Amino acid sequence: MHFPSLPEPRKDIAPAFHDLNSARSWLATQPKAQAPHMLVALCAQIEAIDATPQLPLSAIEQLNLMRTAAIPALETLESRFNRKPLPMQEEDQRSFELVQRLWTQLGIAYLRRVADLPSSGQSLALNRAASAFQMAEYAHFQASRECPALLDQLLFEILAQASQSKLLQHPLADPDFPHLGEASIAGHLSWAFLLRVIAPYHLSASQLAVANRAISRWRELCEFQLEPESGPKSQAVDLGRLQDSPLPANLPRWLSVRALVRKSRRRIEAIQGGESPEALKLGRELSPTACIRLLKEINRSLRAKQEKPSTETGEIELSFGCEDAYAVFREELLNPFTSQGTQSASLSHQRIAMFGFDRLSQMPTAVKTLNIPGELWHLIDGRAIRPLEPPGSRHISPSLIASRQHGKPRLGVMLGLQSTREGVLSATLQWLEGRVETGWIKQRDTKIPAFLLRDNGNLSLILPANVRPNLDIPYPLEGASIKRVVPAEVLERGMDFVLYDCRLESN
Repeated sequence: MHFPSLPEPRKDIAPAFHDLNSARSWLATQPKAQAPHMLVALCAQIEAIDATPQLPLSAIEQLNLMRTAAIPALETLESRFNRKPLPMQEEDQRSFELVQRLWTQLGIAYLRRVADLPSSGQSLALNRAASAFQMAEYAHFQASRECPALLDQLLFEILAQASQSKLLQHPLADPDFPHLGEASIAGHLSWAFLLRVIAPYHLSASQLAVANRAISRWRELCEFQLEPESGPKSQAVDLGRLQDSPLPANLPRWLSVRALVRKSRRRIEAIQGGESPEALKLGRELSPTACIRLLKEINRSLRAKQEKPSTETGEIELSFGCEDAYAVFREELLNPFTSQGTQSASLSHQRIAMFGFDRLSQMPTAVKTLNIPGELWHLIDGRAIRPLEPPGSRHISPSLIASRQHGKPRLGVMLGLQSTREGVLSATLQWLEGRVETGWIKQRDTKIPAFLLRDNGNLSLILPANVRPNLDIPYPLEGASIKRVVPAEVLERGMDFVLYDCRLESN
């Protein structure tokens, strides 16, 4: 089968070896302890293998060897770009580019050999190509970088070829990832497509890790179908929503997720019954409550139909973090001295000695101004867009935001922040419903901002992420109508805030 979307192989890289034995000799001379240099060398030779005419089985053997050698370096670099603030620093950006380039080029090199193999001999190359493209997309999710359309196209081409060759369900062991057990091409494709469908950019780093782990374990429960099953219990995802152009009519574009959702519901019931997420092999990144919320959100995203994009346009000024959000609502700084920068004690004493006060703004004739840090973002089709510059303004989502619209303050959360192919930052703004009331908590000489949310009789509390109240114990507030609340459980954990479900203190 011809793959028209495969990029042309590079012809300007000299192969360092010609067979498996010479490849092993070459690997023995490479800087294994220097992950970036190791990946550069491996990626160059993967591209050289891709461009060199040779028997397909010989090329696949060499690619397998390069893949095994790359795994330790890939794992070393992953933490350097995993949900780092955007725009990323140059070194973090370089690490991401190395990882995604190696996985992408490796998948292309495997896939190019499929056309030279008989249908019965295509399983390994298609399996490894699907795995590589899945890993390349996951690197984009970790780095909050928009996935290139090419990766989805290549995954669909693997689906088409494996379906045509009747190899979708053929299981293979993977010595580089033994924890996966035997994995089929369908399993790798399901894993990749499901992560795309659940809006991975809206997840925090911890949520993404747990979602990826769960889907990787349940990937083989899904089934590709030409048409969705009928019946009240059927549940299938239309993969056409991942492509702008129509998919071929003979492609199994429907992914049945009924068994996966059933497995997820059983995990929710087990956690509610007292089992820990770690005991259920979901990891220890999330609390039981947060894990339940994530699994329910995944199930909802698999049921949801593709939403029409918002048409909201215009400009909006956003302030970030709890303290600046407090200032937006109260039109005053919570900690004016520290908010405007720490001043030296000697300068403070000099002002008091000369004028009888410390700040010039305390003079009777001074014009008081409130300078709240803010950024101008543009709303285009309902998404907030901002250029990558200035470089000093970096963000990570989910993060707390505030803005004044039509003279009224609003509190919200920035979700799905990502760097796009057009070279801008793009995010979704989710405004919190209900009444927002501001207050603070005294900690030594500092006031900590707090936000009470009332919505349809429900009470919740937002605190900065570095404040950790004891649950089920009354917590004092100042400056608010409620003087003491009882945080009951964590509802959402953002990068700079935590949302707690609360109740009033019983008398």
